[in-house]
Amino acid sequence: MEFFNNIGKIQYKGKDSTDPLSFKYYNPDEIIDGKKMRDHLKFALSWWHTMGGDGTDMFGCGTTDKTWGQSDPAARAKAKVDAAFEIMQKLSIDYFCFHDRDLSPEYGSLAETNAQLDIVTDYIKAKQAETGAKCLWGTAKCFDHPRFMHGAGTSPSADVFAFSAAQIKKALEATVKLGGNGYVFWGGREGYETLLNTNMGLELDNMARLMKMAVEYGRSIGFNGDFYIEPKPKEPTKHQYDFDTATVLGFLRKYGLEKDFKMNIEANHATLAQHTFQHELCVARINGAFGSIDANQGDMLLGWDTDQFPTNVYDTTMCMYEVIKAGGFTNGGLNFDAKARRGSFTPEDIFYSYIAGIDAFALGFKAARKLIEDGRIDKFIDDRYSSWKSGIGADIIAGKADFAALEKYALEKGEVTGSLSSGRQEMLESIVNNVLFSL
Repeated sequence: MEFFNNIGKIQYKGKDSTDPLSFKYYNPDEIIDGKKMRDHLKFALSWWHTMGGDGTDMFGCGTTDKTWGQSDPAARAKAKVDAAFEIMQKLSIDYFCFHDRDLSPEYGSLAETNAQLDIVTDYIKAKQAETGAKCLWGTAKCFDHPRFMHGAGTSPSADVFAFSAAQIKKALEATVKLGGNGYVFWGGREGYETLLNTNMGLELDNMARLMKMAVEYGRSIGFNGDFYIEPKPKEPTKHQYDFDTATVLGFLRKYGLEKDFKMNIEANHATLAQHTFQHELCVARINGAFGSIDANQGDMLLGWDTDQFPTNVYDTTMCMYEVIKAGGFTNGGLNFDAKARRGSFTPEDIFYSYIAGIDAFALGFKAARKLIEDGRIDKFIDDRYSSWKSGIGADIIAGKADFAALEKYALEKGEVTGSLSSGRQEMLESIVNNVLFSL
């Protein structure tokens, strides 16, 4: 069955195309630096938003039909697979990401739920063999059921912890089965509202225990990819344990998890933490923890995670600037953790949304490459920090200068304002514009 029989395979038609069902900047098989563009960008379909998100928000019910023509949950799960693979084929998307409960819902017991999940993953595996589509990463949906109201790994209930471990175990098995090279921990309920009822130390210790168990089990069943933590602040808990990349890095280092875990950075989460998307990527990169990306954007006038499709080319440019600086993706990629707006409710809007996001990242990738090739920004930064390459700066970095030596140097040097140079932010921003709009 074809779900989108009025839409063919989306073609690259160039920047002058006015066809909304065409790529203007994304030419998946274009060779750049010896690799196809599709291999540089590694786009992924998000199973939850694309296949299940019906427009429901905290103020209203769904506006689009995501039943895929089926009322029975088991039949619907398979119909989702058929529709998802059709979307991926038509959009030249090579990867998908999933929560376990996106693929197959909960049934009467954990045993029955697991058995039904096996049926769906068998069906997906057959589709993968037929189409070549790959799993980017998997995760367990340990946040929406009432049992997780106080957290999963950080719940005050040991029974909930045990259930979470069992669910994650099965999700890891599904990820390995589908060939995924990433497994994500998204702590949707891992945080607290008030310290009046919270043992924070025990909760953090338990979260680390759960992650260590996941690593040990994952490695034992042949998972050789990256474990990810996806930093996220404030929503839904007021004090989120995985607030931002720097917070997560401190957690990983405390518990000795830094060798197995990297970051899955989401743009909208960065802005909720009052950081830029580029900042979070840069912090991950310089700490050797860059892994994967959830590609979306937020509405700066709204205070929650709106998960909009990314269309801001400045943001995609600076994102890809960091990705290139990090050496590109290895196990990770660009997962569109994004949903069409609630008022964009037709089947065609799925394609319009993905085309907009894909083209924005393709354009950002090209612009980032040009910024790096242009060299003016890198040279400016290099020159700005030139005092660390010789003299007292080189001595400090080499460990040859102590406080006494630095005091002696400062006393002899006198006032330092003459050695300061302008940061020239406005000039650098104009260079970005110059490169961006010369494409």
